[in-house]
Amino acid sequence: MVTKALFVRLETKPGREADVERFLRGGLPTVEQEPATTAWFAVRIGPSTFGIFDAFPDEAGRRAHLSGGLAQALKEQASELLSEPPSIEEIDVLASKLPK
Repeated sequence: MVTKALFVRLETKPGREADVERFLRGGLPTVEQEPATTAWFAVRIGPSTFGIFDAFPDEAGRRAHLSGGLAQALKEQASELLSEPPSIEEIDVLASKLPK
């Protein structure tokens, strides 16, 4: 069961779209090591807009993810890859369907 989630919107600098896509694809192994990250999706919303949606069983899981390896890497690389700081929305999950 998941009760908490994050939606992170990323706007890339012109010409850095492939770098952001590579960064997100490369983040999967890091996130797979986080036991409380129940679901994680890296998405492309538009030509220069990307996003991350992830879900957690509780607030502790969400906090652990926000202080984890991928979040730290994003903080370190944001100024060179993104045209603005990431928009991070904390979301409460009302209902979900996940694989068993």
